[in-house]
Amino acid sequence: MKSKLYYVLYFLYAIVVAFVLYLNGVFTGEEISLVNLVINIGFLVIIGILFAISSISFGRLNRVTYDLEEAAFRLQKQYKEAEGKNLWGNYKDNAKVFEEEELQAAFDKYRLRVKGARSKRGAGVSCDLEEYINEDLLDRVGMNFFNSGVSGTLTGLGILGTFLGLSMGLGAFSGDDIFTISDNVGSLLSGMKVAFHTSVYGIFFSLVFNVVYRSIMSDAYEVLNEFLTVFRQTAQPNAVKEDDSLATMLIYQAGMANSLKQMLDMMKGNAMEQTEGVERIVDKFTEQMQTALDADFKKLGNALKKAGESQAASAVNAAEMVEAVTVLVEVNRNVQEALAKVMERQEVFAGQLAEQKKMLADACSDMSDEISSQIYTFEQMRNLYEK
Repeated sequence: MKSKLYYVLYFLYAIVVAFVLYLNGVFTGEEISLVNLVINIGFLVIIGILFAISSISFGRLNRVTYDLEEAAFRLQKQYKEAEGKNLWGNYKDNAKVFEEEELQAAFDKYRLRVKGARSKRGAGVSCDLEEYINEDLLDRVGMNFFNSGVSGTLTGLGILGTFLGLSMGLGAFSGDDIFTISDNVGSLLSGMKVAFHTSVYGIFFSLVFNVVYRSIMSDAYEVLNEFLTVFRQTAQPNAVKEDDSLATMLIYQAGMANSLKQMLDMMKGNAMEQTEGVERIVDKFTEQMQTALDADFKKLGNALKKAGESQAASAVNAAEMVEAVTVLVEVNRNVQEALAKVMERQEVFAGQLAEQKKMLADACSDMSDEISSQIYTFEQMRNLYEK
């Protein structure tokens, strides 16, 4: 299976490490260039770290791929046992559908979406599982953001090793004549050895990793498409048909119409009682205020009676209600004018009362002074008389 192909990277990596060590004389007992060996080991360690991180992502992707394969196989088996019956009823409330958390979380979101779409008046809309379990999910699980750059990184390491080896060789190369130049050829070749070795295994690993990575992702996409196809055939929840949706809407509208009819009947009874009460109040109020504002309150009574009759009759008499309200506004304006005149008269009367009160107080004061004077005079005369 292609999902196991990344194990090839470990095998090739071990071969390249052994080959590099052999070329540097580790196994042959030849003279070892410590600098070359350190550079090559450093590059191989970096490549090994990249392979280790990629292997972790490939392992996660494999588990997800296996889970999708098992789910597809399980759906086909259950669909066959159910004799072609849709299996959504078995999965809409099933808490555990996938073993992997990423797939289970995505499927739970899909179930919530389907339940939410069917919660209003029983209607539903079409919703595809591919909106939640798709290639983007596999790319996220397989760390596509990282693995897509590993191949270029390996090529870049090979090129970096090339320039590093050439710099080392040219830096140690010096001489003005053929004798001194021949003595420095060894250091130049040693640097070129580093350059070629790093370039070879950098580009080699880049090509191999690119093939392995693309094969694994292609296999995962293929399994995903197979699972989605099986799910659509066996367990995809059916959207409500147009005729069913129309029937549901008609039933809902009929129920609403019945409820509104009952409310109108109740409001009609209350309106009759309110109208009778208003008529009684208007009659009594008109009788009491007839002497003060005869013509105006007659209009007010007639307007209120018309308003009550129009309210009890039907909505057709709405125009009469508007006219009655207009008359009522006019009457209210007349009442306000009459009340304003009454208030003015009361203010004048209050002023007159204040003046009369003051005059009466003054008269009482004068009378009190006069009586006091007379009593004093009377006392004086009585004293004289007694003497």
